[in-house]
Amino acid sequence: MRRRNFIALLGSAAVTWPLSARAQGSGRIRRIGALMPEPESDPESQARLTAFQQALSKLGWKVGGNLVIDYRWEISNLERARTATTELLALGRDLILAGGTPAARAAKSATSTIPVVFVAVSEPVAQGIVPSLAHPGGNLTGFSNLEPTFGPKWLELLKEIAPHVMRVAIMFNPDTAPYVIPFSRSVEAAAPTFGVQAETALIHGPAEIEAAVNKLTAGPAGGLIVPPDTYTSGHRKLIIELTARNRLPAIYALKFFALEDGLASYGTDLVDLFRKAAGYVDRILRGERPADLAVQQPTQFQLVINLKAAKAIGLDVPPMLLARADEVIE
Repeated sequence: MRRRNFIALLGSAAVTWPLSARAQGSGRIRRIGALMPEPESDPESQARLTAFQQALSKLGWKVGGNLVIDYRWEISNLERARTATTELLALGRDLILAGGTPAARAAKSATSTIPVVFVAVSEPVAQGIVPSLAHPGGNLTGFSNLEPTFGPKWLELLKEIAPHVMRVAIMFNPDTAPYVIPFSRSVEAAAPTFGVQAETALIHGPAEIEAAVNKLTAGPAGGLIVPPDTYTSGHRKLIIELTARNRLPAIYALKFFALEDGLASYGTDLVDLFRKAAGYVDRILRGERPADLAVQQPTQFQLVINLKAAKAIGLDVPPMLLARADEVIE
């Protein structure tokens, strides 16, 4: 091969050299900390972890090679989030990935210099986590979750699945999900339009979850709405079991409730949000500032209906609603 052709070929190869090779070639190992809301053993946690790390790998970051990730699990309340954030910052991380509101709030309080990418945080501006979606300005940016306008949509879907419902409760823990209050108010405001009475069911422990379900089933034609909340997510097995046992129609904001025998869900795909978060992590580790990266809002929403759960409580889901569903579990 002539020298001129060899040099041209070498230059072409450099242009197309894999991102992974270029990233690893820098020789610097980057270290991030990740605050995850569910336990490590939770299948949802593993799905999020896999999506996040696979996306990073495609961008040139190899865990155990040029990237180290320290995970902290079961970050479902603010106290646990503060402790875990302090631990990660003491290790000298280059970036913090904050899954859920407690993690984002703790990271916001703990550092104003280390970049933070949050995931699945509803109403980040109203919560004071960032001053603006378009211009977050500080060291935090990320991916928001649902907004209060979803409240009436959940109510509408619940009535389509179970037209007999006349009383609805919106269940959440105000300590872990204070942002749900506007969601609850939006449901209460829309309730007369759908001919139902709506109330808020504030819960802080398993006994209160059971009491809220029992209250709904003690009266006529009850139904349940469960907005996004790290606490209810962590207790979803109990909630699903109680609603099934009491033949109580329920709609959830998070997909994995329906995948695990809940009646139906409508909301964002959180696994996909963690996958997308890898893009922001990559850009920040390569030099971009969180202040310059707009907070991304969800644009795609999934309706999942569990026919097995519907049949178990004696409901016939309308064919038109099944046709609109993104996923039907039989």
